Amino acid sequence: MKTEKNLFRHESLQSIKGAQDILKAITKGLAKGVLSFSDDHGEIRLAPRGLLHLKVTARKEDDYHRLDIRLSWQANNGASKKSNLQISHDE
Repeated sequence: MKTEKNLFRHESLQSIKGAQDILKAITKGLAKGVLSFSDDHGEIRLAPRGLLHLKVTARKEDDYHRLDIRLSWQANNGASKKSNLQISHDE
């Protein structure tokens, strides 16, 4: 049995606008069904289908704040548990 593993990892400092642009590109890719990531060190192309597993973690410790957003899915469209999430922002 062949195991296919490809990993793309990118880390950089971004302005809030830069982070927004990246998140917008991800949402557009999700809408089209294709996510392409690349930088000087590599590239990967993903094709999300079916139900996606979404995990959101937010943490605030003193002056350190962190937001993690994780999307995952199985290529064979495995079933996933669905839950209602609400995200709001102050205007």
